[in-house]
Amino acid sequence: MQIHVVRSGESLWTIAQTYGSTIQDIVRANQIPDPNQLVIGQALVIPIWGRFYWVQAGDSLWSIGQRFGVNYLTLAEMNRINPNQPLAIGFRLFIPPAPKRTAEVNAYVEPRGSAVSQALINEVTNVVPYLTYLAPFSFEARRDGSLKPLPLDNLPEIARAEGTTIMMVVTNLENGQFSGELGRDILQSQAVQDLLLTNIITQAKTMNASDIHFDFEFLPGDQRQAYINFLRKAATRLRSEGLLISSALAPKTRADQPGQWYEAHDYRAHGEIVDFVVLMTYEWGYSGGPPMPVSPIGPVEQVLQYALTEMPGSKIMMGQNLYGYDWTLPYVAGGQYAKAVSPQQAIQLAKQHNVAIEYDSNAQAPHFDYLDNQGKSHKVWFEDARSIQAKFDLLKRLGLRGVSYWKLGLSFPQNWLLINDNFQVVKR
Repeated sequence: MQIHVVRSGESLWTIAQTYGSTIQDIVRANQIPDPNQLVIGQALVIPIWGRFYWVQAGDSLWSIGQRFGVNYLTLAEMNRINPNQPLAIGFRLFIPPAPKRTAEVNAYVEPRGSAVSQALINEVTNVVPYLTYLAPFSFEARRDGSLKPLPLDNLPEIARAEGTTIMMVVTNLENGQFSGELGRDILQSQAVQDLLLTNIITQAKTMNASDIHFDFEFLPGDQRQAYINFLRKAATRLRSEGLLISSALAPKTRADQPGQWYEAHDYRAHGEIVDFVVLMTYEWGYSGGPPMPVSPIGPVEQVLQYALTEMPGSKIMMGQNLYGYDWTLPYVAGGQYAKAVSPQQAIQLAKQHNVAIEYDSNAQAPHFDYLDNQGKSHKVWFEDARSIQAKFDLLKRLGLRGVSYWKLGLSFPQNWLLINDNFQVVKR
């Protein structure tokens, strides 16, 4: 795959000519609704084998080969150039694809109401070929050890047809909120825990899940050891049934990070007990906060680097958002919430208001500003092919297990093409 950023004056025809592709292939890959109107700054994926690179000042064949994981002699041979000859700035090199590494990929899916919507079924059907796990969110644990039912319809069958397994997500959600008191009640009763685990195993067998994923959040800090003890008990029972166990962890940068979202999550203990963890490395920019990138790469890497001091990379799934936010300005704490937007919707917004998309190279995130029909200012931060590729490069550099997406339902076609381009997705 080639990532191309649209410049002023370009059309799909000129872009296709540049890369030896076709307008139809580019439209299909990026699901472009109006091929005659592109947005300046819009990132496109070009579906070609390998990619092209234009030589910049300071480049050498060796340094370019190191950057893309290709031997410099191979680059010389494929481009029919002398490997000892200096490269001219602006010279176009063809870069063959580097060997793919394996990775696990998970995506949460959140059915609402009494049944799964057809739109969500369609989305799941489209993306399960790129997934190791599909994680219906969520089976809510109750104080009596029972589980609140979750509509699944035929999601398990759709997943199984593509070799994707179900990750059964169990939470301490109550009335739409994570409940520390509910978590405490469960963690303080051995009888409730035993019954809860029995019900989890029964449900897992019914839906043919392979992994039980505990997402207990907002636990009081004094429940840290109780949560560790529960996970040890759960691991013993679940593994005896041939099941994996995983957990979700809040994004910490040190062991003693204060706050109820963090204190009960012990990275080292979870790394020792469970088969893998999902780090929730997103929501720096969130609907109730000021405008900023949802998952800026610097803070994301800080969390991952801390996690690597507590557990091996082979146990770490990097969390990644499939959405952005549209803030109405000026931001007022406690005021109007930002609206969630998909990457496709963000591009349409920029097109509708005739504004260019900019890119923050420090955060590795696209953004733009616009005025709505009422004259109100807006700020949009979202994800595109560049920001996702930056995260994939980070994942590979740090040797992580894979990536976990929150959540399906907001269209981002480029992401799945880049998954296929970068990784050999593990199927269980």
